Amino acid sequence: MRSHHCPNSSRFPLPFLGLALVLLISLAPPTSSCTEQEKSSLLQLLAGFSQDGGLGASWRNDTDFCTWEGITCSPNRTVSDVLLASRGLEGSISQFIGNLTGLLRINLSCNSLSGGLPLELVSSSSILVLDVSFNRLTGALSELPSLTPARPLQVVNISSNLFTGRFPSTTWEVMKSLVALNASNNSFTGQLPTTLCLSAPSFVVLELSFNEFSGNIPPGLGNCSMLKLLGAGYNNLSGTLPDEVFKVTSLEHLSLPNNWLEGALDGIIKLTNLVTLDLGGNKLSGNIPDSIGQLKSLEELHLEQNHISGELPSALSNCTHLTTISLKGNQFHGELTKVNFSNLPNLKKIDLLHNNFIGNIPESLYSCSNLTALRLSGNHLHGQLSEKIGNLKSLSFLSVANLSLTNITRTLQILGRSRSLTNLFIGSNFLHEAIPEDDSIDGFENLHVLSMSDCSLSGTIPGWLSKLTHLRMLFLQSNQLTGPIPEWTSSLNLLFYLDISNNSFIGEISTALMEMPMLKSDRTAPKVFFELPVYLFSPFIQYLKPGAFPKVLNLAINNFTGAIPEEIGQLRALVALNLSSNKLSGEIPQEICNLRNLQVLDLSVNHLTGIIPAALNNLNILSEFDITNNDLEGPIPTGGQLSTFPDSSFDGNPKLCGPVIANPCGSAVADPELTNSREQISTNAIFAIAFGAFFGVGVLYDQMVLTRYFG
Repeated sequence: MRSHHCPNSSRFPLPFLGLALVLLISLAPPTSSCTEQEKSSLLQLLAGFSQDGGLGASWRNDTDFCTWEGITCSPNRTVSDVLLASRGLEGSISQFIGNLTGLLRINLSCNSLSGGLPLELVSSSSILVLDVSFNRLTGALSELPSLTPARPLQVVNISSNLFTGRFPSTTWEVMKSLVALNASNNSFTGQLPTTLCLSAPSFVVLELSFNEFSGNIPPGLGNCSMLKLLGAGYNNLSGTLPDEVFKVTSLEHLSLPNNWLEGALDGIIKLTNLVTLDLGGNKLSGNIPDSIGQLKSLEELHLEQNHISGELPSALSNCTHLTTISLKGNQFHGELTKVNFSNLPNLKKIDLLHNNFIGNIPESLYSCSNLTALRLSGNHLHGQLSEKIGNLKSLSFLSVANLSLTNITRTLQILGRSRSLTNLFIGSNFLHEAIPEDDSIDGFENLHVLSMSDCSLSGTIPGWLSKLTHLRMLFLQSNQLTGPIPEWTSSLNLLFYLDISNNSFIGEISTALMEMPMLKSDRTAPKVFFELPVYLFSPFIQYLKPGAFPKVLNLAINNFTGAIPEEIGQLRALVALNLSSNKLSGEIPQEICNLRNLQVLDLSVNHLTGIIPAALNNLNILSEFDITNNDLEGPIPTGGQLSTFPDSSFDGNPKLCGPVIANPCGSAVADPELTNSREQISTNAIFAIAFGAFFGVGVLYDQMVLTRYFG
């Protein structure tokens, strides 16, 4: 999802910011006389703002404009800088700002300005640095007339706006001094521009990511002989990387992720100055060439979500500055032991999710003492974790799900010593082992997320979990756990997401679940930080800080009996509640109507009786609702939220009536043969689909729906 929220830190890649700062410091102001026209131009700029962020108190006609907030004058009292970033400005940018004949730098970034970008700013004969990023500017950018004399612009940042249309081409022919151009996060169309490569011999930074550019990468980019950063990710580019790009040996940052690029990587090794290589999310094939070891400066390698195969070359060990290796979602095979990870002391993140690696986890990995995130899930690795993993003192994120690991007791004893561990995913391993219940499991004092799903583990919910006082999210679904829900559940003060579905739990639903503090409180769920991006359904929507995580209680597909507790009404913060596929009886409690934050409610496949409470109509944001296959009766309440759901939400209740299901009240009972029974459908899948439909663009996780997808 594209964000137009202005960040607190740099808005550009680091090289872009560095260049801009150098320019801001080094550019000398011109000499010209102060004129009343300049004051008038500033006042007209102010007049264009519908919200001026308090500038009006300073920008008064009876005061010296060189003392106005955000205004800097040269020694000759000529306006040289208009610096009004993050001032809460709304309205439009006045074209009269172009009348400031000595203006060198203008920064209106991180506001809420709308309308178009005045051509006078681009065609100015004095402006060197133009930054209008992170606004709401719209429309197309006009081309400058062909006879326009050379313009002095050096740094242009128009990123994170709402610009549309074909990106200008001839405009850049007159920008002889252009050094950096950032037009990312807009909706520009057409082909990548190349004219600036010939017209601006000192051009260094081109950032066009998150637009709608299409076509092949033009060979003309090879003429940018000084280019250090080329960013055009998240567009619709296709074809292969042209050989001409590999001739730009000055490139330090090549970032073209999430396009439709094809071909092999062989030419990459000519870019010996590369620091960042990001070609993830394309259709690249072939192997990583053995000569990759020649990229001595490489720090970040992102090749995830491609069709790359072969073994990891041992020469990767020669890239001793590597901090990040992301190769997930490819077709790599062979043993990881071919790479000597002990030669990579700077490694912080390794992501090999969903490949075909075999053998054991290499011992040399445990020499990477700076490692903060390790994801090996979804490979054919086997054996047991080594005690040497305790050497990774900074390890925060560990995902080793869906391997063939054994001995869950020993694994938890080893990992409990990792004091920095906050996210642990070990599901789809330890098949048919018993979950350890003794006090030999200790540590994990900083654990925020724990997933042990899809292991077919036997036993009961172990008491040592009660000591994980910082736990926020717990996933135990798809095991063979039994027994009742322990009373200490309510003591986990930060737990806001609990999934114990598809087990064999028995007894009545514990009222301890109704006392979970985070599910009762309207306080925002505590943040869960992921060292590696995790996502749901779409590889284009990634989050590290999932502020949109819902508060969820999923007890589906168990053997719970008795009535739904009336105390359920205390869980006012719940966003999703799934009690489906149990043996619950009695009526739907009226108190469930107190859950005004509820967006997903699934009570299907139980033995519920009685009427549907009319107050359910008041759950105004409920988007997914399923009460199929119960024994409910009477009229379906109309005139509210329940009327927005399809008749399939009520199937399998032949005693229900009403216009929603085309069974008028007072008529004969509907023929059960015409009712669509869904008892054979996995309720867990139903819930995942319903949940994903609403939260798919804002909720992400490493291993929530099931480990087999993301690990």
